[in-house]
Amino acid sequence: MFLQKKSSLRDWLKEQLGSSQDVVDQDLLANRHKARLIYIKSICDDKTLQNLIIIPFFELSENDFIDYLYSLSNVKINPSKEDAIKKIMQGSVSLFIKKTCFLVEIPKVINNTIGEATVETVIQGPQNALTEDISSNVNLVRRRYPQSSLRIEEMTAGSVSQTRITIMYDQKFVDVNILNEVKLSIEKLDVPFIQAAGELQRFLTKEKRSLFPTMMITERPDRIALNLSQGKVAILVDGTPFSLIVPAVFYDFMSSMEDLYQSFWISRFIISLRYIGLIISVTLPAFYVGITAFNPELFRVQLALSIAGSRVGVPYPAFLEVFLMLVMMELLTEASVRLPKSIGSTATTVGGLILGQAAVEAGLVSNVMIIIVAAVAISNFVIPINSMSFAMRVVKYLLLASTTFFGMVGLVFSIILVIAYLANLESYGKPYLKLFFESNDEEFNANKKGGKEVGPSE
Repeated sequence: MFLQKKSSLRDWLKEQLGSSQDVVDQDLLANRHKARLIYIKSICDDKTLQNLIIIPFFELSENDFIDYLYSLSNVKINPSKEDAIKKIMQGSVSLFIKKTCFLVEIPKVINNTIGEATVETVIQGPQNALTEDISSNVNLVRRRYPQSSLRIEEMTAGSVSQTRITIMYDQKFVDVNILNEVKLSIEKLDVPFIQAAGELQRFLTKEKRSLFPTMMITERPDRIALNLSQGKVAILVDGTPFSLIVPAVFYDFMSSMEDLYQSFWISRFIISLRYIGLIISVTLPAFYVGITAFNPELFRVQLALSIAGSRVGVPYPAFLEVFLMLVMMELLTEASVRLPKSIGSTATTVGGLILGQAAVEAGLVSNVMIIIVAAVAISNFVIPINSMSFAMRVVKYLLLASTTFFGMVGLVFSIILVIAYLANLESYGKPYLKLFFESNDEEFNANKKGGKEVGPSE
């Protein structure tokens, strides 16, 4: 009866895998004992297969070879049909010997080369970034966080893609409620494909139309290790060199790992520059329109006359001038991302210079407007995390629209609304505008007092 069951498993696997050219269904015969291999050649490591299975099969007797298979750490014995096909599609080899089915994991890893961080760059800190192989990423985090309390749990998401997802947390500091909520959210996902951390973030975010990110996306193993020590949960996604961190508050998106690698006053100076850049990026276009079109008396006479003189030949109102130049800057920024790297920076730089100079000479925009657009573009790039940078790029248009219709009163009112919206946001139960000046030691003690140690079963 048992042999019949295993025979049906072989036939069922062969039926499910079909007649693809990379599907291998091979019989092994040596020293009067035989076995049968079923695997997908394109996703299995041929060298590992040869050293781990083929060579020992021909060198050992049948009983010794079976004992050898039982001793392997990456083997699963007599799996169910669902587990067998799932593991085979992830790079495992099914080996049938007599009445037993051995499922040995030997996936072929291609994108496991550790490169330098290209999105969150630092000057004096570690330069390594995550890779597209989830096992390599776990290794990178383990090396930077060598604590016995670090726990790792694996899940899958995507009914079609069956993407591997690894949840990492420190059981000493993690908030149990947040951890359970993260697990439940991933288990409830009913989507066909998950291929990137940003895609998973979009599905896990409770407020689907929220403008501001409530989960952080990072490529840096040192940032993951730091956040694990603060009681947060890291979510690694196979096939992407980025990780999710939850919960994430507003200050997290304005901080860089460089802040930890510089001296106290230098890091505070850099952080202050970021917030100044944030204010300039969001409010300067709307402020220019409000002052120019509604309240020019707020300027000194010389400055007001200078701005008015630069706009003498401009044929349309200030808000339209600002809007057109901001949209053109957004197009240049998007073009720099989409163009090939070899020509992207050159094309956008030359395009921006020619466009700005030609627009001023043609009298379509003022000289002051070129300065404002350049200041806004530069200021927006000082925000360390891209998702927050994108959100602030949208906010400045909302402030601009409010100021266009209601003047300086509209600008002030819209700023108050944005702050109120941020204060109302939460990231897995944590207030988005949480004060950030408490030390890590105080946060650790609070986690120890308020939480409890958790394990994989919870």
